[in-house]
Amino acid sequence: MTDRALTVAGAGVAGVVWIGVLTAVLWGAPAGHMGADLLLGLHSELPPFPFTIQNVMWLVFFFGFGELLTRGRAAGAEGAQLARGLLPEDDTVVLRQTDLGPFYEGIRESDPAGRYWLQRLLTSVILQFQSNGSTDQANAVFNSLVDLFQHETELRYNLMRYLVWLIPTLGFIGTVVGIALALGEAGAVFAGAGAAPDPDLMKDLTGELGVAFYTTLLALLQSAVLMATMHVVQGREEGALNRVGQYSLRNLVNRLYEQR
Repeated sequence: MTDRALTVAGAGVAGVVWIGVLTAVLWGAPAGHMGADLLLGLHSELPPFPFTIQNVMWLVFFFGFGELLTRGRAAGAEGAQLARGLLPEDDTVVLRQTDLGPFYEGIRESDPAGRYWLQRLLTSVILQFQSNGSTDQANAVFNSLVDLFQHETELRYNLMRYLVWLIPTLGFIGTVVGIALALGEAGAVFAGAGAAPDPDLMKDLTGELGVAFYTTLLALLQSAVLMATMHVVQGREEGALNRVGQYSLRNLVNRLYEQR
């Protein structure tokens, strides 16, 4: 099982544990208890506990955090490649075509699977320069790859953007279902030949309308937390790519010597 699959599975387990902890703390809370209705939908009629909209949102929320943890670890691993000393960092070094063979082999051995930006970028630029000795073409390959890696980073967050959208959508669905149920009961309350509605029934009805909006409130809070965390993690990953580009430009592209 891959690291990503393990992280996602662990996030799912953490979500189930969190729901269990909330249930243990709030179980037995009376109807109208804000914590029980907001966090768990403990008194929800449709769907009934434990299959409530809130519990589904908690699972999606933790799955999103698992995905962000995966991306954060990937950003750390990308940044760690800069400390491997794959290129000479002495400002007086100039690299010719004949000098690049040993560096190319060392770079390939450091990442045989081609997982990291740094090694992919360096090997492509070296191969281009060795093929024709043109610094202009090597620089063009460097710029193209940096742009492609930036686009690759954006694509990696497609799932997270979907999850951040999904949670408010689930919350709104829960609100719509709750309002529909409350309106159904309202019909029963006001049915009759002009009799005044029972005050207790009216109190229950307004209480159910309040509970109906709890799913949207919880969803907005969860999506706000996920969105803020996503921006932090994505900024860290883009920062790692920026440092990889600067390292490659400073220690390889700008040192290439084109023989005339």
